[in-house]
Amino acid sequence: MTNIMTLKTLCNELKINPREAREQLRAAISDAKENPELAKARKPRTPWQWVKGSAAEKEARKALSNRPTLDKPQD
Repeated sequence: MTNIMTLKTLCNELKINPREAREQLRAAISDAKENPELAKARKPRTPWQWVKGSAAEKEARKALSNRPTLDKPQD
């Protein structure tokens, strides 16, 4: 059996809200030139999940870790 990384697991690991993560991933797949593996791996109406260690998982991590921080206003 292959190891699967789900969005829930990734969100727990990165300590982010799953709803916000889905929004960011949808935005990331809309730019197929920037995230080609993530865009190829996404199937509509299926859960967000990737094979552990795959290029798509790495692009998902990158997309979620590059999120803007809304906690503190910029001066």
